[in-house]
Amino acid sequence: MEFSAIRHEADKRYCFALEKGKFVIRLQTKKDDMEKVILHRRDKYIPLKLVDTRESCEMEKVASDRFYDYYEAVVEIDVICLRYYFELVDKAGAVSYFGNCEFYEEEIDSIHFMFNCPQNLREEERYDIPQWANNKIVYQIFPSRYASSEAIDEELWYKTPIGPRDDLKGDLRGVIEHFDHLLELGVDIIYMTPIFKSPSAHKYDTIDYYQIDSSFGTEEDLRELVEMAHGMHVILDAVFNHTSPKFFAFADVAEKGRESKYWDWYYIEDYPLKAERFTKPNFKTFAYFGGMPKLNLQNPEVAEYVINVGRYWIEKCDIDGWRLDVSDEISHMFWKQFRKAIREVKRDALFIGEVWYFARDFMEGDEWDTVMNYDFYFGVQKLIAEESITVSRFMETLGRLRGNLHNKVYPVLWNLIDSHDTARFLHVSGENKDKLKIAAALQLLLPGMPFIYYGDEYAMTGGDDPDCRRGMLWDEARQDKEMFAWYRELIRIRKAYPAITEGKVTACECDDERGIVELTRELGVEKVEIIFEVKECKVRLKVQGVDVL
Repeated sequence: MEFSAIRHEADKRYCFALEKGKFVIRLQTKKDDMEKVILHRRDKYIPLKLVDTRESCEMEKVASDRFYDYYEAVVEIDVICLRYYFELVDKAGAVSYFGNCEFYEEEIDSIHFMFNCPQNLREEERYDIPQWANNKIVYQIFPSRYASSEAIDEELWYKTPIGPRDDLKGDLRGVIEHFDHLLELGVDIIYMTPIFKSPSAHKYDTIDYYQIDSSFGTEEDLRELVEMAHGMHVILDAVFNHTSPKFFAFADVAEKGRESKYWDWYYIEDYPLKAERFTKPNFKTFAYFGGMPKLNLQNPEVAEYVINVGRYWIEKCDIDGWRLDVSDEISHMFWKQFRKAIREVKRDALFIGEVWYFARDFMEGDEWDTVMNYDFYFGVQKLIAEESITVSRFMETLGRLRGNLHNKVYPVLWNLIDSHDTARFLHVSGENKDKLKIAAALQLLLPGMPFIYYGDEYAMTGGDDPDCRRGMLWDEARQDKEMFAWYRELIRIRKAYPAITEGKVTACECDDERGIVELTRELGVEKVEIIFEVKECKVRLKVQGVDVL
């Protein structure tokens, strides 16, 4: 028995409430080390001589990664405080007992050597993720390059490669006029990169958070789009880490120096301000880029300003949430404030953090709801585009997420294969459309929120930023209709059979030599079998033993 691999802590990461009276208790062990794990529990305060409150159940192995297995038990309780410990039986038959972070050879009988779970506390800090978001399909729009309500110059619109300053005149009215495309595809959520006043095409350098950029349209246009999207949801980009140098506060600092009342709105080291190209500015910025000075959200005035921006667009246009740009470079304290304030305006608003690594500390129920899932992105890149990992290694990546994140987070992870920040998946796959098809199948036939970057459904290609932000393929002669039909069919099947996303995994077999994953999920009487033939770039789906894909 590998004791160093066994982990459980009496906190909300390992013991949490799904709902009132329904709890998950989780344990980590070395991979393939245990024959079984039994959870023992009892009431903390009622003496056994009065009422025997002891209960036991065998825990289920719900996920595995490269090094660990993850066990869970879902228990119903109605107590002031629960005490519990684990009985561990390894493959050699050795038995050990684990309680209060210590191991024992004999069964634990004193509550002082057990783990502790105060029921009310855990229920009060319950993870409250909007139910509407579970396993929904996200479609990302880069407004300046998606669609224009004006007559377009095809030579410019379909320019390849495209530059960062090319103005294609995309706007919100263009999105509205092409809304039928989103309906036909079958997506559930529209996510748009920034739309507020900015001097750039990408709009990540905001001048005015209260004004939609005039090139995109008006507040009325946004309100019309949100109303048109009835049945869908609209998410906007929140760029609160930094601003444009033309933002009123920074402009005042640039003019007045230390005399500016906005001096503490930023992290300024010295004056006059210096931000020469290829040199480190003397004020904090995004990525050392002087054109994006970093806001000081530890300043209560700045925090209040930004929170009011977040509330404003929900109150005015009824948007459904915020994707939080560079959100891992902003403090936990601010995001707790932001979430609380926004939820006072819209109880089921969704918060998605942009982070390129595993960041569980932001997802504990009081900050973000989910993240752009770059673990999935890198896994698909390595498995399909680069062919540098095996199918079992890819599934282990998913297992690590399933075993370490809250159960309610897993169905809302934004599973992307490319975005406005990366080269197009088709490009990195050597323009191999079969590889794009199998990558799309992994997105759409696994739990989580598939994240479709505009144009992937027509097999758009493009290199690193800014070339990945080409004009959308509206010219039918340029569209890959077969790829669109593939995406639409995957979406239809995903929605037709809930077991694909919500079912319990009852079997998972990986054949690394042949590059095949066989996955079985069951939900009630519905049973689906998904066979990903990665090397052959094929996928099969059976429902109740009958081929449907």
